Amino acid sequence: MDPVVIPILVAAIVVVFLVAATVRIVPQARRYNIERFGRYRRTLQPGLNFVLPVADRVNTKLDVREQVYSSDPKPVITEDNLVVNIDTVLYYQITDPRAAAYEVADYLQAIDQLTVTTLRNVIGSMDLEGTLTSREEINARLRAVLDDATGKWGIRVNRVEIKAIDPPNTIKEAMEKQMRAERDKRAAILHAEGERQAKILTAEGTKQKDILEAQGTQQAMILRADGESKAVELVFQSVHRNNADPKVLAYKYLETLPHLAKSENNTFWVIPGELTEAVRTVTSAFGDRSEMGSPVTAQRAEAAGDGTPDEAGSPEIEADPTLALDAATAADEVAKQAAVAVNDAKAEAEAAGEAPLPGRGGRPAAE
Repeated sequence: MDPVVIPILVAAIVVVFLVAATVRIVPQARRYNIERFGRYRRTLQPGLNFVLPVADRVNTKLDVREQVYSSDPKPVITEDNLVVNIDTVLYYQITDPRAAAYEVADYLQAIDQLTVTTLRNVIGSMDLEGTLTSREEINARLRAVLDDATGKWGIRVNRVEIKAIDPPNTIKEAMEKQMRAERDKRAAILHAEGERQAKILTAEGTKQKDILEAQGTQQAMILRADGESKAVELVFQSVHRNNADPKVLAYKYLETLPHLAKSENNTFWVIPGELTEAVRTVTSAFGDRSEMGSPVTAQRAEAAGDGTPDEAGSPEIEADPTLALDAATAADEVAKQAAVAVNDAKAEAEAAGEAPLPGRGGRPAAE
């Protein structure tokens, strides 16, 4: 080999080495801390950078993007002396690469230990229920303490979250029983409320039903009374329009007496004092019609003229041999019906253990 070529090759290698040692290419979102003879010189920014070969060297390479750090569960004692394990998630970002490299030896370990001590201080003043329901408050207090401590380390804590709070197994079982009891309580309350509403609705329905039935009965009774009133009015108008005399009314009165005796609730029947007068009126009516206006007998005329009462205090009905056959038959039929009605009433009264009462006017009941 030519002796001149060897020095040229050595010189080329030295130049290439010096160029490689002088040029530093820094990726985006990275920062390089440069030391010159063991002392911090500067921080290289992303892009092409030049350094002195041999004199300058890269001490630390840092990532300035926001990063996530999840710590292991740490035991923490609450105010009511219960040990809970808490996992935290930390979101941080390096804002000063020089301080992150030279102000603290291991910033991740420092942040982890600071988080644990802060959690113990914060949760130590809360009971278990407050710890489980106050995550936002715990996160805010953790962030305030970490920001104050990590600011001089060139690190900004953007967010701190509690990932999990694990109480002891016995506490978990007690909490499950409590939650089950609360659910059973709410279910019982809802069931009772449902039954209450159902009973209220049923009572309101029954009330409305009774009201409607009462109103219907009232309307029916009113309509029935109106009908009966109109019927009586029509009968009364018909009687007055036809100019019915007392003879017809007396005959209708005698027709009604057997119906009064047929009632199931009657245990005795009082014979009115007008019975003989009604019989006499009907007999006279048929007698006058059959004789076509003939005069009455001398005995009846004398009794009517004298006005002498009989032994019972009322005029007696004397037999008139001049009455026609139809008048006598009608009178006998009326007397038979009245006697049958009286006998039925007396029989029912004796069966009920009551003595028959005397009729009005001082005369005994007809037999």
